[in-house]
Amino acid sequence: MELIGMALERTGEFALIVLSLLTLKNVLVLFGATILGIVFGAMPGLTATLGVALLTTLTYGIDQDTAFIALLSIYVGAVYGGSYSAILLNIPGTAAAAATAVDGYPLAQKGEAGRALGMTTTASLVGTVFGLLCLVMVAPFIIELALEFTTFEKFWLAMFGIIISGTLTSRDLVYKGWIAGLIGLWLSTIGQEQLQTFPRYTQDLPALQGGIEIVPVLIGAFGIPQIIKTLGQRVEAAREVVLHRIVPEIRTIVRNLHHILRSSSIGVFIGSIPGIGEDIAGWVSYGVARNTSSHPETFGTGEVQAVVSTECANNACIGGALIPLLTLGIPGSPPAAMLLGALMLHNVTPGPMIEFENPGFILGFTAILLLAAFAMWASGMLLARQVVKVLRVPPALFMPVIGLLCVIGSYALGLQLVNLYLMVIVGVAAYFLAEMEYPIAPLVIGVILGPMADENLRRGLMVARGDVSEFFTRPWCIGLLAVIFFVVATQLPAVRRLQHRTWRRLTGGAAERRQQTPGE
Repeated sequence: MELIGMALERTGEFALIVLSLLTLKNVLVLFGATILGIVFGAMPGLTATLGVALLTTLTYGIDQDTAFIALLSIYVGAVYGGSYSAILLNIPGTAAAAATAVDGYPLAQKGEAGRALGMTTTASLVGTVFGLLCLVMVAPFIIELALEFTTFEKFWLAMFGIIISGTLTSRDLVYKGWIAGLIGLWLSTIGQEQLQTFPRYTQDLPALQGGIEIVPVLIGAFGIPQIIKTLGQRVEAAREVVLHRIVPEIRTIVRNLHHILRSSSIGVFIGSIPGIGEDIAGWVSYGVARNTSSHPETFGTGEVQAVVSTECANNACIGGALIPLLTLGIPGSPPAAMLLGALMLHNVTPGPMIEFENPGFILGFTAILLLAAFAMWASGMLLARQVVKVLRVPPALFMPVIGLLCVIGSYALGLQLVNLYLMVIVGVAAYFLAEMEYPIAPLVIGVILGPMADENLRRGLMVARGDVSEFFTRPWCIGLLAVIFFVVATQLPAVRRLQHRTWRRLTGGAAERRQQTPGE
């Protein structure tokens, strides 16, 4: 009864927070940012990460509630908006929608584009709501656990975030992801170190004494490469598409309910892993849906359950990515990394102490996410035919505006020219790294988690009087080290070959037993 009473009390508190946010100004910002996010997601080259990055600097100086409403709305809208161009043009507007295009475009070719968009809109709503429910339920337990971490565990936690991000985002060689993470870790050490204010890598430049700003790095890393790539491509204007019924039928939703719940769970799990992102969640969910289907051969020809699975996972990943962001200060996806910069810009420090320094913040953040989810659904249903028209505009026409916003956003933060130089240098370097197939997400994660790793390493050595054994003998340190060692070891060529041989033996033995059983 006590638990029920606490749940009812928390539900009532949540409802009051939602009602308090529904002012005229907030509602206008909510729908405006959501529609802008849908446009960013629908236009190839304009991503959720870029949208959150550009809007972050524009929210500087306004109140927290309105700022976070704008940022979460454009985040949710952009992740969903990628399905428009994926379904109608077979050109994913965002990486998160790439899996949606596999079956979404065949549905559009069958004349069922409206049905596909209606199901993706509803699936996106359900996935986002499922993710925020997990955020509310899981966050308190993670915070309670994280409060047991001392400076020694925090160092390994930061290193784990960098290593796991580099491991899971590398396309070919995993070492490239680790190298990108280490580059970001090095960038974070520029400036005076936190404990003894000793200058490092400043080249005697006063502008670098305070270290590098995160927001210009984020804008440069994700904005500049996208501008260069889009301007170098020739993209034709989209053909006009006629949409019929968009609102999905109830029986279709009920028939796909188990796909929705399974894919939402996958999205939350993958989103909670640092640095992975919505695109991985979409592909994993698509693979699971195909492998568990009784007719896997129909996937790729226009399966509604495939579209539902990918979009549920994409949007549930948002809530999952916010779990480590708010509780540990480790972003779960590239857009969440942008949100981390926005939180710091508004004097909110994510981590185990967030509820002590800002009581009720996570509940309020979740309430904003719920409003953004419903604004996304309403905007998607009511404005689908109008938003689709934007797809006929060549993306290259938007790039000069995006470039101008990148410049304004970087300079507006402190009004320092060094931030512009930093944005351009990081952006050009990120472009060449991406061309060599080095993932950019680990670099950004390294810049963000670098101060956490650096400060806690130095503080731990000071507390232990130079005795490094404290980093290897404490129980939680041993657990984190074991996980890091496992992640690294499983990527070594010799270990991977051993895994493959062992798997072949097991599966081969099982096949032989199945063949012998009928004759016996």
